[in-house]
Order: sequence, then structure tokens, then C-alpha cells
Amino acid sequence: MIEYMESLKYNNKITIPKEDIMAVSNVYYTNMRTTLQENLLQKLERLVKKAGMMDIDFSNKYTAIKIHFGEPGNLAYLRPNYSKVLVDLIKAQNGRVFLTDCNTLYVGRRKNALDHLDAAYENGYNPFTTGCHMIIADGLKGTDDVLVPIDGEYVKEAKIGRAIMDADIVISLSHFKGHEATGFGGALKNLGMGCGSRAGKMEMHNAGKPYVHTDMCVGCGSCQKNCAHGAITITDRKASIDVKKCVGCGRCIGACPVDAVDTLGDEANDILNCKIAEYSLAVLKDRPNFHVSLVVDVSPYCDCHAENDAPIVPNVGMFASFDPVALDVACADAVNRQPVLPGSLLSEKEHCHHDHFTDTHPDTNWKSCIDHAVKLGLGSKEYNLITI
Repeated sequence: MIEYMESLKYNNKITIPKEDIMAVSNVYYTNMRTTLQENLLQKLERLVKKAGMMDIDFSNKYTAIKIHFGEPGNLAYLRPNYSKVLVDLIKAQNGRVFLTDCNTLYVGRRKNALDHLDAAYENGYNPFTTGCHMIIADGLKGTDDVLVPIDGEYVKEAKIGRAIMDADIVISLSHFKGHEATGFGGALKNLGMGCGSRAGKMEMHNAGKPYVHTDMCVGCGSCQKNCAHGAITITDRKASIDVKKCVGCGRCIGACPVDAVDTLGDEANDILNCKIAEYSLAVLKDRPNFHVSLVVDVSPYCDCHAENDAPIVPNVGMFASFDPVALDVACADAVNRQPVLPGSLLSEKEHCHHDHFTDTHPDTNWKSCIDHAVKLGLGSKEYNLITI
């Protein structure tokens, strides 16, 4: 078998030993070229149909399409037109479909449902452009979640946005790009980190507990009221957290109206990646799922940034699969076969890892997430790439 498929070309046919046939997943691919007869949206429709998405029974079932609505100021996020292709196909099968994301842990324009929806509307996501409603899965303050038992190596109970767990079917639509902590952001990052509530994101990003910026605290007591463990006290109109009582649930972060409660962000990157894989398992287990990734505008950083740096490689294309692990590996392999774009951040880096993502962010190791996901049974890192 070919580890990470680094030698695979788009039009290669792989000879798979009969005994290993079940270990290889199909990943479908199309490039970004168009004709007078077929535009990119029509190509996306043809891709997902060929990849088998319509084999799922959507009739009278709630389908969550997990997407990143984009942080205002960042222009690398996926245009809403792509999501409408999937929405229209699902609605044509009498499916009940919605676009969704969870609130962010960091301070920005998507840390509560009101700001989050405003950001989505500002970036073009609304029922008129997408054909469906947007739902912020973990509620107004990011505290509406469901504890999903997984008994993982790092996570025992994943904290997943309630609306996502209420759905019957999960579809991920991901913008594949670089990431400063995980190496890249693809299907697993979109599902694992993206579906975690604010408390879930707290668990993934941090080994420690939250703390209070006392200069920002106004002593309103919102954090104290939302702490179920009596870990927060107010003295002289300033909150403080007793780390011995704190369980790191992150409720205080969502409750604070002035963003005075913060996190250390001190989890090791490899463990962060493993936690993302375990959260992905919590999202996907025991229900139908399908995954689409667009390798376009491959910026070096996450779409959570309020800016997007120049792409590090040319646009590659669109990929789809039932296997999110194989999909991520196929996208990473495709990026690593591309030339480095002059003037990009990657062009300024030393190229010593034979991997564009690790060269861009040398402290990251995206394969730790892939290997852990395989260990969890989420999918295969070996794949058959089918070009349409």
C-alpha cells in the first residue's frame, strides 16, 4: 500500500491487493477548469453525484451542512454559491437541510450567535443565496451543547453543538487551507473543532484552565452565575477563578459580556490534533455522513483570521468522499504536488520537510490527526483518486 499516497498522480490507477481492498477509500476529484457548457457549480453537482452523495436517504430527515461562514475581513472563505448546490440537491430529495457552525472560543465576530449570524450575512450567507437557514449549533452564547460519550484517549465526553447532534445526517463542506496549529484545516478540522461548542473548543485547545483579565472585568457576576462548580468569586468588582475547583468547562467564557475571561491555548499541537480526531468521531458516529473539500485560495492560516494572506499554491480543485480521513490526505497530497507561488509566505520559508504545510508552520504535524483518526476507525489514509 502507498503511505499517504505521496507518489499518486491525478490520473493514475492504483493496483490494490485483493486482501487490502476494504482498506482503500474512493476520493473523487475534479479540477477548476470550466467550459461553455459547464461552470464550477455544475461541476460540483456532478462531482458529489458521482461520489455517491445522493445514495443517502435524505427524505424527511434533518441534514446539517457544516461550513465555516468566514470571519469578516477574511476573503478566502467559500462563497455561499457552493453550499447552495448541496442544499438544492438535498431539498430535491425532500430533505430538511440547514447550514451550521458553532461559536468561536476566541474573541472576534463569531463568538455569540447574534454576531455570528451578522458575520454570515455580511459574507453573503442568507436563505436567499443558500436556499436554507443558518443555525448556530451551540446557541446564543456557545453553551448549548450535548455531551457525547466516546471514551477516547484524550476526550471522554465530547461537547458538541446541540443542533448538530440533533441532525440525522452530517455533510461537511470545507475550505482546505493551512493552519498555524494543526498544519492544515480540512474535513476533520471542520468537523472536530468546528462542531465543538465553546466548552469543546476550550477542551481541545487547552491543557489548563481559563483565567480573568482583571483590567477588563467589570464585576457583573455573569461568569459566577454560570459556574456550576463554585470556582468563581467576585472581590472588589473583579472576578477570579479557583483552578482547583474549575473543571475547564468554558461556560464562563461564553457568559462574559466583555470578553474578560480568556484561555491559555497551551495544548501541544499533536495532542490538539488527536483531540480534533476524537471530536470528529463524536460528530460522525452512528449516522450517515459525506464530505466535500475545495482546495482553492489555499491561504497559510485559518479562515478564523480577520485577514487572509496570499495563497501558497495555485488552486487545485474540488474533492468529495464518504471518508473524511482519505479526503484530507488526498487534499494534502494534491497541495504538496503544487508549485510554491512566488510572493507567498511559503516562498519565504526554508523547504526542508518535503511538505508545504510543515514548511509553512514547522511546529505542526498534520499527520498526527490522520494517524489518530485511522486508529479510531474514522477512515483510511489510503485512497483511490478518481478524476471526473
